[in-house]
Amino acid sequence: MVGQHLTDGARSDVCAPDGTRLAVYEWGKPEGPEVLLVHGFAQCHLCFEPQIRALAGHCRVVAFDFRGHGASEQPADPAAYQGHRVWADDLATVMAAKGLKRPVLIGWSMGGRVIRQYLINHGDAGIAGINFVASQVIEEPRFRGPGAPKPLPERMTLAEEIDAAIAFLDGCFAKKPSEAAFRRALGYNMRVPAAVRRAIAGWSTAAPLTIDALRRVTVPVLITHGRQDTVVLPAAAEMTASTIAHARLSWFDDCGHSPFVEDAARFNDELAAFVESSRRP
Repeated sequence: MVGQHLTDGARSDVCAPDGTRLAVYEWGKPEGPEVLLVHGFAQCHLCFEPQIRALAGHCRVVAFDFRGHGASEQPADPAAYQGHRVWADDLATVMAAKGLKRPVLIGWSMGGRVIRQYLINHGDAGIAGINFVASQVIEEPRFRGPGAPKPLPERMTLAEEIDAAIAFLDGCFAKKPSEAAFRRALGYNMRVPAAVRRAIAGWSTAAPLTIDALRRVTVPVLITHGRQDTVVLPAAAEMTASTIAHARLSWFDDCGHSPFVEDAARFNDELAAFVESSRRP
């Protein structure tokens, strides 16, 4: 409800290797298990409000806004959103700046792709576990559903940008959130301009490179996916699970692209148990 939103945690801006300013937030117990939340395309840290509320009582919770998103800087050069290291190094920068020793990484949608790029460039020695949530970790066209973001033309009116954002958000839920929650999500989606969205659409990673990195993962992995997802089709989760032999796959039968919102109670219970189990040797 309006007026009952989570208060932003302690904010500290950090600079990525290319100088881009990233907004970073922290909640919870400094001595608790470390959790780093990695949001999705056109979102921001606020999408994880249900998880922050659930975990802050016993975990050290850190989140950040991607470059081009939320309160972070929005470079004008499309190259700032592409390449083989940009997103991986942003994640590594946040981890180093916050002094995270071995966090559990939770990556929703594009957030899972960011974690994927981190694994390719940095390996998994610095993390305790990974929760891929509704993510096309291995990029193949057949995993892209009808609800995925559509290519944006070079010239758009403001009304067209708003309509595109609404259409994408509609596709993110099989079980719709409240009107207030949807308006809030639309607000932070609209902070990401069309030029940034187009630049990110030009970023991809070859499937063989991803598969090689995933096969070298040794930390615990939980894959969470809604069977009603029309943005990233469930087959994407199946392929990720088959590539990481020890991964556990958790299906949310009646959820779409946002199981952490659509069934937050179950998701939070599973995440808390996963965080705890990842602390064990």
